[in-house]
Amino acid sequence: MAKFSERRAANLEQPIGVGLLERVSWDDLRVFVAVARTLSFRKAATALRTSSSTIVRRMERLEETLRIRLFDRLPDGVALTTEGRSVYATAQQMERASQSLRAQLDRDLNSRGMVRCSVTEGLGTMWILPHLARFSRIQPSTIVDLRCSMEVADVLRMEADVAIQLTKPDRAYAKAVRLGRMHLYPFVSRRYIELYGLPRTLADVRQHRVVDQRAPQVEDDAWNRALHLPTIDGIVALRTNASTALACAIELGLGIGALPTYIDAIGTDLVPVDIGVHSHVDIWMTYHPDARSTARVSIFIDWVKTLFDPKQYPWFGDEFIHPRELARNHAPRMNRTLLNLPVLRSVPGSAD
Repeated sequence: MAKFSERRAANLEQPIGVGLLERVSWDDLRVFVAVARTLSFRKAATALRTSSSTIVRRMERLEETLRIRLFDRLPDGVALTTEGRSVYATAQQMERASQSLRAQLDRDLNSRGMVRCSVTEGLGTMWILPHLARFSRIQPSTIVDLRCSMEVADVLRMEADVAIQLTKPDRAYAKAVRLGRMHLYPFVSRRYIELYGLPRTLADVRQHRVVDQRAPQVEDDAWNRALHLPTIDGIVALRTNASTALACAIELGLGIGALPTYIDAIGTDLVPVDIGVHSHVDIWMTYHPDARSTARVSIFIDWVKTLFDPKQYPWFGDEFIHPRELARNHAPRMNRTLLNLPVLRSVPGSAD
């Protein structure tokens, strides 16, 4: 970002004329808004699924076009200049106008259109995705941009049309719907039992191996508290940020780990570990207050709600049901042939 500091003040103080505005790329402004919101080139690159170098290059180009400095470089990120804050306010208005225009133009459901859904990794990969085949048949003109990440998307900033998350939304103006509850239970593979045995009590677990997940929206110290240990590093076989990696590790016999109780209902060879502990986390959906004005987004929101109906999918109800009871009393609710995954043939994600 040397160009930021090397530009002369005289060049930065030139007024923005209409001719300059006509040459500004809206796509560059969209990138600028992402950087202004996060105050980080790296975070903006992650949100936009591109590289930091691309973000830097685009911002340099925008500054050269506008002939003003938009950001001051800081050790831990960037800060908006006075001119940058003014451009940011205008760019936000343009973004809202773009959203309104999209709602007007996207009324024909027979034309191609997109819905952007941000969802936690396990739920996205192992629950939402298999059902999307059915949604796609019903709404063939809708492209679903499914972002599976443990990072929470900000729907007010239009990072996604719909966000499904495990933390209660805290933005005052965002629409929030509690979809259901996810119950977590320790599981282990039969291979692990053959090698190390099956723990019968919490005290036994201290002599076993666990698989641990550390990620946003996942409780970090659940095992520590359950086992009354200051740290579980001495018994951790694998620590990962990915829900699917956690589930794979448990299935492969690396250790004991917490998974959603519905895995038994959809079919698995994993064994519940009855040591007197289980936990739960609520599942939330949030979306922009204007999202319903876009027909295909509104249809998608209503469809997502059906995927967590406790009458059809009792594992998402408020009441805890033991995994064995789910497996015994509830037939598989979805066609497992849709789960075309090489390792996780029938094992969903972990704490999401």
